[in-house]
Amino acid sequence: MTDLPTIDLTKRLAGKVAVITGGASGIGFATARRFAAEGATVVIGDMDAASGERAAEAVGGLFVQVNVTDEAQVDNLFKVAFDTYGSVDVAFNNAGISPPDDDSIETTELPAWEKVQDVNLKSVYLCSRAALRYMVPQKRGSIINTASFVAVMGSATSQISYTASKGGVLAMSRELGVQFARQGIRVNALCPGPVNTPLLQELFAKDPARAQRRLVHIPLGRFAEPEELAASVAFLASDDSSFITGSTFLVDGGISSAYVTPE
Repeated sequence: MTDLPTIDLTKRLAGKVAVITGGASGIGFATARRFAAEGATVVIGDMDAASGERAAEAVGGLFVQVNVTDEAQVDNLFKVAFDTYGSVDVAFNNAGISPPDDDSIETTELPAWEKVQDVNLKSVYLCSRAALRYMVPQKRGSIINTASFVAVMGSATSQISYTASKGGVLAMSRELGVQFARQGIRVNALCPGPVNTPLLQELFAKDPARAQRRLVHIPLGRFAEPEELAASVAFLASDDSSFITGSTFLVDGGISSAYVTPE
């Protein structure tokens, strides 16, 4: 038994090039930090140039400004990553929005619906397509698309376009995971529960009662921290998850399994 290899999890992503959209803040930035700590070279794509540059500097990576709804800009993001570092091994397609004018279907107008679909769903299509151009010839890669726990359950406090967009991300990720499995490429949908991000903190400040209505349904009794989601993404990006593809990877504190909330 002395010939068994040692297990070192500290550099699971050593030598890998990872592209992260929405990487300047929230889950995206937490994941960039986690990826870098595990040895990856990180390329951050974001709309916000100032925070994007700061984020890239913090992880020793590269920032590329990108509007994820624009095909040419998305293609450029992945091309720059490949041209600079020689491969694209991980794509964390994480950019998304949840604006206040996306509400009940009775009050959400078409422009609000279309904007959310473009940022949350169309962007994942564009980013996955761009990443696959490099992963298919390499015969390896891991794509992680940010969906949501609302993709697997209904919500009484609706964000109709957000919910529909995340359902689309989940279905698309499942299909891509099946289609590209034999080519060495894994595709999984990360489905977070409510996460303690600036967006959620703003909700607490503006409407504590609404926030509390969400919190009471989580069996763990709290919101997730971005770093907890980052740890899950790092697992899906690494070879530790080599037999996981097409999965609905729920990181939701038990909310999707709960029928009655624990006292």
